[in-house]
Amino acid sequence: MVSRGYFVPPSTDIFLPIYGLYDGFTNTVTLTYRFLDGSSRSDSTTITTDTFDDQDCGYKNPTVLQARTDSTGLSYDYIFVRSGCGDFSPVILDTDGALRWVSTLGIPNALTASSIFFNGAAYETSGSTLHRVDLDGTTTTLGDYSGDGVVNFHHNIDPGKTGLLLEADTSEFYESVIMEVDLSGAVLKTWNLADIISAAMTAGGDDPSQFVYPAPLDWFHNNAVTYNRADDSLIVSSRESFLICLDYSTGAIKWIMGDTTKKWYEFPSLAKFALTMASGSLPPIGQHSTSIAFDQDLLLFDDGFFSSFQNPPGENRTYSSPRKYQLNLTDPSVFGNPGTATEVWNYEQNQTITSPICSSIYEDAPLNYLIDYAFVGGFTATPPYAQLLGLDATGNTVFYYQYATNFCDTAYNSLPIHLENSKFPVIPARALNISTRGNIGPGDDALIGGFIVSGTESKKVALRVLGPSLNISYLTKTLHDPVFTLRDSDGNAIATNDSWQDDPRADELIANGLDPQNPVEAATIQTLDPGAYTVVATGKGLDAGVGLLEAYDLSPETNATLANISTRGNIGTGDYVLISGFIVGDVESATVIVRSIGPSLAASGVSGALADPTLTVYDANGAALATNDNWEDAVYASEVSNDGLAPTDPLESALILHLQAGVYTAIVSGVDGGTGLGLVEVYDL
Repeated sequence: MVSRGYFVPPSTDIFLPIYGLYDGFTNTVTLTYRFLDGSSRSDSTTITTDTFDDQDCGYKNPTVLQARTDSTGLSYDYIFVRSGCGDFSPVILDTDGALRWVSTLGIPNALTASSIFFNGAAYETSGSTLHRVDLDGTTTTLGDYSGDGVVNFHHNIDPGKTGLLLEADTSEFYESVIMEVDLSGAVLKTWNLADIISAAMTAGGDDPSQFVYPAPLDWFHNNAVTYNRADDSLIVSSRESFLICLDYSTGAIKWIMGDTTKKWYEFPSLAKFALTMASGSLPPIGQHSTSIAFDQDLLLFDDGFFSSFQNPPGENRTYSSPRKYQLNLTDPSVFGNPGTATEVWNYEQNQTITSPICSSIYEDAPLNYLIDYAFVGGFTATPPYAQLLGLDATGNTVFYYQYATNFCDTAYNSLPIHLENSKFPVIPARALNISTRGNIGPGDDALIGGFIVSGTESKKVALRVLGPSLNISYLTKTLHDPVFTLRDSDGNAIATNDSWQDDPRADELIANGLDPQNPVEAATIQTLDPGAYTVVATGKGLDAGVGLLEAYDLSPETNATLANISTRGNIGTGDYVLISGFIVGDVESATVIVRSIGPSLAASGVSGALADPTLTVYDANGAALATNDNWEDAVYASEVSNDGLAPTDPLESALILHLQAGVYTAIVSGVDGGTGLGLVEVYDL
């Protein structure tokens, strides 16, 4: 606040930035602020805004093909439109079709610039430079990459392994160089597809000069990059030829997916990497906007448009469609090929829409999609149109808007975003808060929660064990009087609590809204150094029943995270399954591995271990995201093993999930009603 001039000591006046206001309108703004004693106060005011000139881009007056329905099932309310119309692109719309925010930097041309909404801000390129535009309009130049040979950046900025992936035009190669930069703009890693593909072709006995060309020839045309945490790879979209997957660390080609009637497939050195398309599955052609969906399938927009440079150009379809593919990858040295791709979903709209370039589809929550048809009608349309369409999890259209466009400048790619979750200052995504509900008893029947504080700084956490306040009608017996002890990795007791009001930092529990409803429930706030910790929860004396153990991250802005979390408990049936909840926040996404362990506990000397656990992860709406019984049967079993997290028993469960910010629940039970001690774990990758 001080650095932005919103608070200038010794003055006691605080100025708060308000964004997302309607233009030409008297907006009512309500502010709620909280005090350290736990009390709060709300005030309202009105702000009348001037009318905004959108320079004939049409964002304020779309053609409404379908107005926003009353459905509450759609997971997002805001749309970040990557665009190059006017001098204020990109923009943010809401799902009612209203314009809510514009950039103060502006992208003059969609072909020579790029953008993303990431970590609560817009990141934009212009020429060879990268900038961050905060929601309050503050613009910060992060880097100038002309010294790296960059002339322009093109199309997308995509989330990377640790930073942002930029798609560069360089003085040597056009649209075939990828750079990952951190959020301060420093270059972390570079992949030159011209070099990578040339090396593979040479090694395979082919002449790369027949496929790879220097600038200004558009031989590759990179338009999207997806980092896949499941196997530490990059999936790179070449509009001209294919999707190509690279090992993140080495740059080695892992697989290629595309139309085999195109030029690339004539080279054995490249054809050997081709995924086999399953029967009835269409390969993507001229695709854009690759991403990994919630079910770990590959989601993309299939433009259906053949190659413009390479010859033979391949198939040219008369329509465009979003598509989703399940990839079943194999080891080529064993099976002779890298695997198969099966088309598992599409949205073809009766094959009535042609959008041959640009365009996008992204999934915000399971089966909640935003589709951007960027160039409807194609090159012969007068005029062409951009269309934005929202689908909820039931497959129903929630809104559908249309805009006249010049080329695909108006909306060449659009992201569903959560403006309502933006924070000041910005806080990155991480597993923030965890909870586990289970059957708590004395001795070995204690509920034991474990977590690791990683990083270089200490972390403030709140720990709670609830029982009496679990006012859930179907629970037949809750823990009457919870007690817990926090221990470090050496087993030393750091804190013990029986009644939360006795904790020295009880006032902070109140101020953070974490004071339990019942005075006999246990809670504490502790500031912990990096290391491993366990919370052992029991009832006082011989008290037993269902209880809830929780850990809250109260300092998410520090250079420390709750990296890995686990809970061991007595798993029963019905109300007594083990239920572990975790929150990914705030505005990005995170990849986690969730495991349920049973049989291997017996090998560690634990008696009465669950013989065969099964695991299901649900989102906040109760929708099942993934289920696993035996971990080796999971699609990404090899990646679980590569991350060093393969369970030691084949009957145990494990899932890799790429999750947006939100609340999630992992439920562990026994196969065929089995019971016993089990462990549920969440690892933040």
